Amino acid sequence: MSNYLRVTTPVEGSDGKTRFHNVGVAFPQREGSRSKMKIKLHSLPINGELVLFEPNTSDDDGGDLTE
Repeated sequence: MSNYLRVTTPVEGSDGKTRFHNVGVAFPQREGSRSKMKIKLHSLPINGELVLFEPNTSDDDGGDLTE
C-alpha cells in the first residue's frame, strides 16, 4: 500500500458513465495514533460522496478515472 490514498467523488457524465473526480488526498496516521486517517480536501464534493483509491503511476496527469 502506498503512503497516501487519492480522495475522489463520483460524477456521472452525459454518456452515462461514472467518472471519479479528484478532490483531495488521505494520509494514514502513525501506528498508535487515536485517528486512522487525515484527509485533505482541495474541493468539496457537492454530492456528499467520497471514494478512496490507491494512486497509480498513470494517475500523474491528474485526470479523472472512469468506472
